[in-house]
Amino acid sequence: MCYLKRKFTQYFWRCVLVILIALTFCGWSVKPAVALLRQHHDSPGVLRYHSQVSIKDKQGYAWQVLLFKQNYNNPVRDLRLRLVAFPGVVEIAHPQPLEIEATSGKLLSASDAYAITAPAPNVGEYNLTDVLPKLPTTDALLLYVPVKGEKPLVLNIPQSVVTEWQWLVTEID
Repeated sequence: MCYLKRKFTQYFWRCVLVILIALTFCGWSVKPAVALLRQHHDSPGVLRYHSQVSIKDKQGYAWQVLLFKQNYNNPVRDLRLRLVAFPGVVEIAHPQPLEIEATSGKLLSASDAYAITAPAPNVGEYNLTDVLPKLPTTDALLLYVPVKGEKPLVLNIPQSVVTEWQWLVTEID
């Protein structure tokens, strides 16, 4: 019995050493992902997924950027991009479209889902159903958010977030 206990202890510490070496060379040097795929209960027993990330604009204000599917009961599901600024800092100009530019220079436009009424002046929501499939999957994006009284505000969307958006659209139902 003592022999088995000693063997188990040796085996255990070798496993711990291997894991620590692997983490040292692989895991601890990896930068964390920017985006986060989340799930929520749409109704009892029904899980839905969305991509949510916080991105700062050039002035240093944080924006919540949320991509989600809408109309799960219909065969064609709308893809919506909701942008939320800090209250009192920015007012989004409705019903202007959101302009989206890929690093290749390709420029696309997404219609304003809150063209008639927005829940708050700092909230915008745009229909990406037709836009997202046309975007490259490996490029970062620039979002030109229409704001009241000034030029559009620019949000830089990293490539890792765009990849997650594409994954949400193609892989998760």
